[in-house]
Amino acid sequence: MATTSLSAEFTLPDEYTYNRSGTYRWLISHILRYWPLSLTLLGGAIANAALAAVVPILVGQAFEVVLASENDTKTLLTIAMTIAATQIFRGVLQFGRNFSAELFGQKLEKDIREELYTSLLGKSMTFHSLQPVGDIMARATNDVREINLMFNPGINLVVGSAIFMFMPLIFAPRYDPYLAITPALYIVAYIIAIRQYLRELAPVTAEVRKSFGDLNSRLAEAIDGIETVKGLSQERSEVHRFWTNAKRYRDGVIHQGDIEARFLPLLLLAIANAGGLLHALILYSRGILVIGDVIAYFGLLQLLGFPTFVSLFAYSQVSLGVAGAKRILELINRENDLDQNISGYKRPMRGEIEFKDVSYAYGRDEPALENISFCVEPGQTVAIVGQTGTGKTTLVKLINRTYDVSAGQILVDGVDVRDWNLESLRRRISIIEQDIFLFSRTISANINFGLQEASPELSLQAAMAAQADEFIKDFPEGYDTIIGERGVTLSGGQRQRLALARAFLTDPRILILDDSTSAIDSETEDNIQRAIYAAAQGRTTFIITHRLSQIRWADLILVLRQGRLVAAGSHEDLMDTSEAYRRIFLERG
Repeated sequence: MATTSLSAEFTLPDEYTYNRSGTYRWLISHILRYWPLSLTLLGGAIANAALAAVVPILVGQAFEVVLASENDTKTLLTIAMTIAATQIFRGVLQFGRNFSAELFGQKLEKDIREELYTSLLGKSMTFHSLQPVGDIMARATNDVREINLMFNPGINLVVGSAIFMFMPLIFAPRYDPYLAITPALYIVAYIIAIRQYLRELAPVTAEVRKSFGDLNSRLAEAIDGIETVKGLSQERSEVHRFWTNAKRYRDGVIHQGDIEARFLPLLLLAIANAGGLLHALILYSRGILVIGDVIAYFGLLQLLGFPTFVSLFAYSQVSLGVAGAKRILELINRENDLDQNISGYKRPMRGEIEFKDVSYAYGRDEPALENISFCVEPGQTVAIVGQTGTGKTTLVKLINRTYDVSAGQILVDGVDVRDWNLESLRRRISIIEQDIFLFSRTISANINFGLQEASPELSLQAAMAAQADEFIKDFPEGYDTIIGERGVTLSGGQRQRLALARAFLTDPRILILDDSTSAIDSETEDNIQRAIYAAAQGRTTFIITHRLSQIRWADLILVLRQGRLVAAGSHEDLMDTSEAYRRIFLERG
């Protein structure tokens, strides 16, 4: 099956490819993966409707038997047993059909969740920087769930009810061909009404799903920034913003309910029942039908009630599911700037780095970096200095392709980073940032995150090198201590030492320290300074720091100003030749 090709930073081998060129094609490609279950559902729906039509036909025959003879209990018993047998069989088929439908829905939900999750892991940081987390969570949870409900009970009921609708049309001519007129007219009117209903409902359900995503985004943002909200006493304003979004979601749901309340097929059903019964009674009065035929025919017309009543719920569920599917597919298909480059360069890395006229801009904003050029030999230590906002962090994140250059080239070992296999490139580069992210797992799991097969001995060595072993042993459960989300149960210095241990364990060829000792006390800093100095031996190391002690021992110092490289050299050279560097150094001295 054809599938839309998407570039990604990370992909997994697909057992099955999905057609992502449109919402309905994407959904169909998921359905076709489980086509045997689809056949089971369809077969069960046909059998269910046919066996349901048997009841009014047999009831009509029973009335004729009663009217013709009061003592023919044998025939009545046969009819009763036939009804019982067919409905028991129908119940068994219904159980199988509903079980298959539930299994179908759960499998689709699982597959779509995995597809979406894999896609999100493959998106670039540019995407994740711009996409609200709350909206992603709403799509990954509620919208995926809506697709499950769209198939079961949604489409399951739609297909089943549609087949029910044709039973009166099929069986009515057995009594008189003209009796097919009423169900035929009803089906035509029903299709027209449903088409108009869905056309009116679609934008409303889309708004319901979007407003729920916005509501979730605002909630996630407020909870994530709860310290700032409380610190500035902005609880009241945040409650008001949340109330505004909640009102928008509520209004959308009410609008949807208003459309459902004006569901025209309910009126059409009443007209069809009245018109069909009148038609049958006229034929009875002319001697064309007997009373049993009238009863059977009216019973067949009652089968129209099931599709009409379930349509009120089922089609709304289908519309919500389609709206959710559009939102999920839009997220999966969102343009991605980076490519995994599976067949790219994979050889061992030495750590030589060269920037050639590199420029970078976030989207359409002004360039964050302009015409940056410099060379770093393997094993050298590079310090990057400059005022806040000069592009220091952006520069180092171009090396491992967290972002891709807008112009120019970055060469690692003489190979453009875009020509490297992305996984191979990143496995040889470790970045420790000021804002440390730790997972809500054990301490050992956080240290081993970059090398999950590492032995306890290697983890211990990495922790000791980062001066983290001492405080870890103070915890009652030691390395098995589970830390809170983002490491909130640890101090800033403890978090940064764990991050250092995580970086040391992977033994990178390029080590990037982005103000990674800013939250460490002076005593611990001396120890970590020695650990960093030891770790830098034989590695190309980039240090973004305000600490003069770290700047001085760098082999190369880069001075950035307003996104441009204004000076480069050793400490002694820059003190003699660069006024910008002298100013920075003296201010911090």
